[in-house]
Amino acid sequence: MDSLRGKKILFGVTGSIAAFKAAGWVHSLVKEEAGVSVIMTWAATRFVSELTFSALSGNTVYTDMFADDPEQAMAHITLAQEADIVLVAPATAHTIARLALGMADDLLSTSVLAASGKPVVICPAMNSRMYEHKATQDNLLRLKELDYIIVEPDSGRLACGDEGPGRLPDWAGVREILLECMSSHDLEGQHVLITAGPTREPLDPVRYLSNRSSGKMGYALARTAKRRGAQVTLISGPVCLEPPEGVKVISVTTAEEMYKEVMQNRDNASVIIKAAAVADFRPDQYEFHKIKKQAAELSVNLVKNDDILAELGRSRKEGQFIVGFAAESRDLEEEGKRKLLAKNADLVVVNDISKTESGFDVDTNQVTIISQDGTIHLPLMSKEKTADQIWDNVLFRLEME
Repeated sequence: MDSLRGKKILFGVTGSIAAFKAAGWVHSLVKEEAGVSVIMTWAATRFVSELTFSALSGNTVYTDMFADDPEQAMAHITLAQEADIVLVAPATAHTIARLALGMADDLLSTSVLAASGKPVVICPAMNSRMYEHKATQDNLLRLKELDYIIVEPDSGRLACGDEGPGRLPDWAGVREILLECMSSHDLEGQHVLITAGPTREPLDPVRYLSNRSSGKMGYALARTAKRRGAQVTLISGPVCLEPPEGVKVISVTTAEEMYKEVMQNRDNASVIIKAAAVADFRPDQYEFHKIKKQAAELSVNLVKNDDILAELGRSRKEGQFIVGFAAESRDLEEEGKRKLLAKNADLVVVNDISKTESGFDVDTNQVTIISQDGTIHLPLMSKEKTADQIWDNVLFRLEME
């Protein structure tokens, strides 16, 4: 799953200054074409008006368990039944305490109880001393025991002026948790090792050799694997991307550093995907001071870097599944098949870098998946959808073994 489109979100808003951020989250969900029904506590309406959430969601905002409107008489049941997931954000210490006790004295707490069996995501937001108080921590522990998903708050300067934990986290991380909750966990039990991005091979303190890889494909593979239940380690070259939520990220710069980290982490991995664009060569000599133009040579001698994929294929652990990537501009199938055999890989994913809408530094991709038993041509799609298609192919072959 790479989108919340078509999903029904029951969104509970409670009385915190962070309620204004929740309005932005509702706007983001609607832009993604999710259906959003908002329940506000009385205290929440003191911070943001019902009209704001109604306008943003395009739906009625619910506040009263005993509303005169007959259509809302059983709202706590109908809203819970219709929802795919419940999100409470911001969740105050007061609301957290009531949910931990299983109280049902207002529309929100009653709806959460009625949503039994569905994912409930709680995003605490409050003063740091309130958050760290043993009573609040005990209540959060109780919610975890009840299988509610607790999103740890961010730390920083709070509205009251204090510094510490208690800020509502960024939407991107919470969205990732919602996607994970609603994804099939068919990769559960797999430990996945992924490489991503370029490497940089230094020439002097200010210059290096590199390539155009953005790391987007490798990061999409890491995000989608985590959503599907895998334990994920991502070894990343230098990129301008946010680390995927819940993924262990190891940052490297050079091909030698990436080789070392891959070899140190490979034994624990059941699936290894080499999506990084690792430099084949590096300068044979590093100059510790900037090379002056007047004294510079007109040529640079290069030496080969270790071939990480070839080494993985040569010394693979029994049962380990290995996927390589190939960036090609012509003879895609021939080059992919050659690499599959030469590197002893199970799959090779070939990127056509001659097209502007696939390959390097774009959000879409069109790849060819090559294995010993055939070739699959995928259509142009987002890199996250491409990543899910790759995982589907990996799982199909793992289940055949």
